[in-house]
Amino acid sequence: MTPQPNPQVGAAVKAADRKHVFHSWSAQELIDPLAVAGAEGSYFWDYEGNRYLDFTSGLVYTNIGYQHPKVVAAIQEQAGKMTTFAPAFAIESRSEAARLIAERTPGDLDKIFFTNAGADAVEHALRMARLHTGRPKVLSAYRSYHGGTQQAINATGDPRRWASDTGTAGVVRFWAPFLYRSRFYAETEEQECARALEHLESTIQFEGPQTIAAIILETVPGTAGIMLPPKGYLAGVRELCDRYGIVFILDEVMAGFGRTGKWFAADLYDVTPDLLTFAKGVNSGYVPLGGVAISGAIAETFAKRPYPGGLTYSGHPLACAAAVATINVMEEEGIVEHAAKLGSEVIEPALRDLAERHPSVGEVRGVGMFWALELVRDRATREPLVPYNAAGEANAPMAAFGAAAKANGLWPFINMNRTHVVPALNITESEAKEGLSALDAALAVADEHVA
Repeated sequence: MTPQPNPQVGAAVKAADRKHVFHSWSAQELIDPLAVAGAEGSYFWDYEGNRYLDFTSGLVYTNIGYQHPKVVAAIQEQAGKMTTFAPAFAIESRSEAARLIAERTPGDLDKIFFTNAGADAVEHALRMARLHTGRPKVLSAYRSYHGGTQQAINATGDPRRWASDTGTAGVVRFWAPFLYRSRFYAETEEQECARALEHLESTIQFEGPQTIAAIILETVPGTAGIMLPPKGYLAGVRELCDRYGIVFILDEVMAGFGRTGKWFAADLYDVTPDLLTFAKGVNSGYVPLGGVAISGAIAETFAKRPYPGGLTYSGHPLACAAAVATINVMEEEGIVEHAAKLGSEVIEPALRDLAERHPSVGEVRGVGMFWALELVRDRATREPLVPYNAAGEANAPMAAFGAAAKANGLWPFINMNRTHVVPALNITESEAKEGLSALDAALAVADEHVA
């Protein structure tokens, strides 16, 4: 795992990237992608020999770290046996992946529809809900992200939606609870929960319950800020859905497969949705895979009525073999339990200590290996360190924080005025402490911008 510098190769990789690769979410001439030479475990390195501890897990998906040998071997074995096969057939790796996933999903979510990623999982969940109910509308929350495809981006509640928002996609947004920046003038979690549920029910009533197919929520919102729902909120949403005949969809693309210290974040709240979307951690992103876990009632809708949707690579054998190996590794190595324990005994105490010592930290929140630090200019007013959706010079304080982290060998997850601590679930205690020490140093730079 010792990086071997090779600047010439790095330069060639970078040149080809800049000439031919079109990057997502970017102004192409304003970005400078790092040329990565390799990765293993919780680390990756560039062609200059610089090594970084990855506190982002890629895009919060390498839950078992990079290059886990058992998963690599499973992919190689499957490639030697059967690289691909059409989705209409019963294939061993596909069947076994579905069985293992269904064993871990809550309640009766026992049917698995495989997709290529989280965004198309959301697309199909919304389609299923609309077909099941015969209703057109979907309710989704501000401060959410559900994917970059057409329906998924319209269901999203952050600025990435704006450029693609048709205004005709049948999506109505509402405010979910978030006490630190409450939209309900709440002073306690109990008030926030009650007022958020009252607001949601009012939205349902004014939109017309008979027009609403689904409510979709990230069980624990990820990119939007890792805001844990208050006790009773998800159960309250479940009750509203039952009362009005609405399909309840939980998006666990980021929160699922151990990220919160449970197989699924829904288990933290003892709630079962009608549909649950997943991707990312299902196989640590080694081969693209996502899916929808489907309740018995919705599966029955399509028992004798064809489901009008599919994907050429649905349940791809290589991806499913990676999922089988990943889930088995997580069981054998106790990775979910490790994430819960390290999160509560190491990560959380350290982050709360950082918050005490750094005036730029307004709030710490999270669970398991899923944490966010809200960075502010003023703790009393809670003014964000940078404005909402800041860019360019307005984003300079967060850019300086990020540069400081990288200079100390830490690759940080940064979104708006937050940094997230989302390493691989099997990161060791010593590696976690190494990253937290680098984060400590980087926060000193953020402190320089406190009012």
